[in-house]
Amino acid sequence: MQKLLLYFCVFLLLFSCVSVKSYNEEIAVNHSARSLKKDVNVAYKKLQKLHPRLYQYIPKPTLDYKFDSLKNTIVSPLTSKQFYEKLAPVVSEVRQGHITVSPPLKRFTSKERKALNKNKFEFYALDFEYLNDSLWIVDTRGLDSTIVGSKAVKINGEDIYKLFKKYKKLFSSDGYNNTFQNRIIASRFSGFYYKDKGFVDSLSITLKKEDSVFTKMFRRISKDSVKGKKEIDSLSKKPKKLTDQEKKDLKLKQKQKKDRDYIYGFEKDRNRYTRNLNFIGKDSSVAFMKIRSFGNGNYKNFYKESFAKIDSLKTKYLILDLRDNTGGRLDEIDKLYSYLTDKEYQLIEKSEVLTRQPFLTSMLSKNSSSFVKIGAVLLSPFVAIHNLFKSGKNEGKTYFSFSSANLKKPDPLHFNGEMYVLINGASFSASSILSTNLHANKRATFVGEETGGAYNGTVAGLFKYIELPNSKVKMNIGLAQIEAPYVMDPDGYGIQPDVEILPTIEDRLNKIDPELDWVLNDIEVKKNN
Repeated sequence: MQKLLLYFCVFLLLFSCVSVKSYNEEIAVNHSARSLKKDVNVAYKKLQKLHPRLYQYIPKPTLDYKFDSLKNTIVSPLTSKQFYEKLAPVVSEVRQGHITVSPPLKRFTSKERKALNKNKFEFYALDFEYLNDSLWIVDTRGLDSTIVGSKAVKINGEDIYKLFKKYKKLFSSDGYNNTFQNRIIASRFSGFYYKDKGFVDSLSITLKKEDSVFTKMFRRISKDSVKGKKEIDSLSKKPKKLTDQEKKDLKLKQKQKKDRDYIYGFEKDRNRYTRNLNFIGKDSSVAFMKIRSFGNGNYKNFYKESFAKIDSLKTKYLILDLRDNTGGRLDEIDKLYSYLTDKEYQLIEKSEVLTRQPFLTSMLSKNSSSFVKIGAVLLSPFVAIHNLFKSGKNEGKTYFSFSSANLKKPDPLHFNGEMYVLINGASFSASSILSTNLHANKRATFVGEETGGAYNGTVAGLFKYIELPNSKVKMNIGLAQIEAPYVMDPDGYGIQPDVEILPTIEDRLNKIDPELDWVLNDIEVKKNN
């Protein structure tokens, strides 16, 4: 039995190596024009079958024409990446920000991945931001801090402006706003570059700081070399022998940190929390809540603890910072909104869909784990009944009812004071749904920049992952229209700030937060009056 198990493991390892090799060869070859035209047809048919608002921002005849024109331009063989660069701009014309198109990337064997995991790429430690119509380094996360405040001019000899222009064609915001793309490309620049160029061991960036122009190399370096000094220092000191009481105290402290990390959503790679609550000023009259995403951690406990504290301190002003929050869980914004209103509310409408089985459709995507797929198959009778029970038809359209579409009461600890919301172009998806509810009910003063997410909703909630059969280009398609019970005319724009403030590179260099400073000044004026 043990030998059989060993043979099976060896077979899996060999099969994995062969499949990785064959996949890499397949995406590198030139695909025939005929096969790529078939992929175009598959892509468009999947969009038509799954996306409930495909023609919200573009008429059907216009989109039909664009896909037909795309096929007409494919007259000779192309690699998968070349095909991706033709397909993605056409899909982006749909102007639905949750539709993503990605090129197939080189795969690595488990042995290669293990070796790669021993290194870190210095380039990935750079934080970029789009300010003053340029790309700037605003943080280096422990690397050379002298380059903070430098403008990126070229990368491996290519003009940054041209790369930016190229990447903007590959995806879109929801609707017509222009704030989303610049911020997303900047914040995820290393990811866009990797999709464009593939795996590299090093690269050079030409930077400009004040009047000085220079080139900086970024390499893959051993993680051990980064730890180096810390490990030597720690080895040079003999560990102190702890008493039983000290061991208990240490264990309790570690547990408390673990609990806090879970509630606040600890982001290990950036050494920070997803959710933060602080009080500004000595009298605790101003609460500042920064939510970086509606993703990881135990959000229910965070909001319960936070608003209990706000209530006990009789805080009068709440600043909710949603800048660079690209979204996340619908249930989380539902819970947060229950603390921000004093009226019964319905966070979203029932969601328009094109299938009465959206959960099964999503779970059986190609990129779903084997565990999820097996679970979907085993539980399919129950999931199917649940989906049918939660869905229905009205005026020829199919709708699915998420729990956030139910009428709910505000939380007993809801905040009754004055609110400010900080937003920018990277406030997207769930951030925009929450902001729409707050804006429509005149619950807050909005400060910053137009959101990247549309006021009138977005197609998201659940997703179907598609891999085109010949090119292996990947698509992710939203399945449900998620919208608040409020509509703004004209359609296709984000939540507009009451006070527009755009930060500059000078603000970043001087560690000034102009949006927050404006709010604090406004609060001070109100206090004095």
